[in-house]
Amino acid sequence: MKTLYFDCFSGISGDMVIGALIDAGADPNVLVEELKKLNIEDEYELKWNKVVKNGITSTKFDVVLLGESHHHGHHHDHDQGHHHSHDHEHGHHHGHNHEHGHHHAHSHDHEHGHHHGHSHEHDHHHEHSHEHGHHHEHSHDHEHGHHHAHSHDHEHSHHHHHRTYQDIVKLIETAGFSDQVKDTALKIFKKIGEAEGHIHGISLEHVHFHEVGAVDSIIDIVGAAILIHQLNISTVKSAPIPVGTGKIRIDHGIYPVPAPATLEILKNVPIEQSDIRFELTTPTGAAIVSVLAEEFCAIPSMRVKSIGYGAGTKTFKNHPNVLRVIIGE
Repeated sequence: MKTLYFDCFSGISGDMVIGALIDAGADPNVLVEELKKLNIEDEYELKWNKVVKNGITSTKFDVVLLGESHHHGHHHDHDQGHHHSHDHEHGHHHGHNHEHGHHHAHSHDHEHGHHHGHSHEHDHHHEHSHEHGHHHEHSHDHEHGHHHAHSHDHEHSHHHHHRTYQDIVKLIETAGFSDQVKDTALKIFKKIGEAEGHIHGISLEHVHFHEVGAVDSIIDIVGAAILIHQLNISTVKSAPIPVGTGKIRIDHGIYPVPAPATLEILKNVPIEQSDIRFELTTPTGAAIVSVLAEEFCAIPSMRVKSIGYGAGTKTFKNHPNVLRVIIGE
């Protein structure tokens, strides 16, 4: 019996889950191959690399959306940075997605350069990702608000399709995954769709996922289902979920953290107070953990076999923005 414990001391997002599972020994090549069954590879490319967050080596996972200049890919992080420019604009969006990227974006970015000082560390690595710099900086938080904006928007635009909840269900059902992977992914998506529908006052059939950064969410959710089953996990438990505090900007305006969809998804899940002014938990991360975890508790009694750290997009002064997963028997 293998137990997986999500130690979410710094929150949880879809990309942090995938990064942590890869870091704990899941095979990213299985992920790449299995995701091809969705037949949307022309829309994204996956990247994962080691970064150092406040002294902890962790795996940063990114979905780079193709067909746009920058990738915002993954919502997150990076984008931000780069985009900045945009960011602003974006602002809007989504919120959700938000999760990520958002934040940083802006303003800072620029600065970044500097800042980061801290961050730095990473940066390096990342270079790529870009993220680096930026965010960290922030640490400070403030940022947020802004952020998110971004990326998406664009996407949107381009992003041709605003996939509806039904489109995504069909995509997952016809992909040819094992029943376990399919059922897990559909349950997680349904959790997000129901929360969005409840908040916007619309039925599940009318929920559109542009907001949730459809491609990113599809990859993060289906990817989490693929890797949990690849690792042969029989029981999943989690720490209580810190959600952060402050405000974020989404499509519909400036909202409190946790964003309404995130809070709705976390009904019946113990959340934990945190003074970090940032969106620590995104709707996708909340949905993955609320569907998978059968108990929210301290680290359970087990013989530890592997540990993984998945990097988030931000860098905070006093603690690493990573999700730790502990797998044991």
